[in-house]
Amino acid sequence: MLHVVCAVIEADGKILCLQKGINKYAYIEHHWEFPGGKVEAGESEEDALRRELLEEMDCPILIERHLMTTEHTYPDFSIRLSAYLCHIQPINPMHPDLSYPNTFILHEHPQHLWLSPKELHTLPWAAADNALIQLISTQL
Repeated sequence: MLHVVCAVIEADGKILCLQKGINKYAYIEHHWEFPGGKVEAGESEEDALRRELLEEMDCPILIERHLMTTEHTYPDFSIRLSAYLCHIQPINPMHPDLSYPNTFILHEHPQHLWLSPKELHTLPWAAADNALIQLISTQL
């Protein structure tokens, strides 16, 4: 089981959604997800989340709180996903020329959208995110 973290990034009532690119598992290719990644040995979930967002997006974040932890089994692997409500640091020292909240550069995802919590269900999400989408759409 992979231990994975993700950031539900909120800005001005909208949630950041990222589209996955080409993947070795066709059933998650081009689906939508929240930014994040694997927790490495000896790393806290919060440290992993900060590291992953810097690697994937050059995006420093402020972690507000833990939202939920869920498990999902895909045909080829299983994950335990811990989600955190986060905010982008208003001034990104790596990219001071970019305007908030788009103070990031996508390195691994082909596109992003900012959607309201009620609009999230309109996208084809990676299956592991379904419980999280339900929580966000009813509680944020």
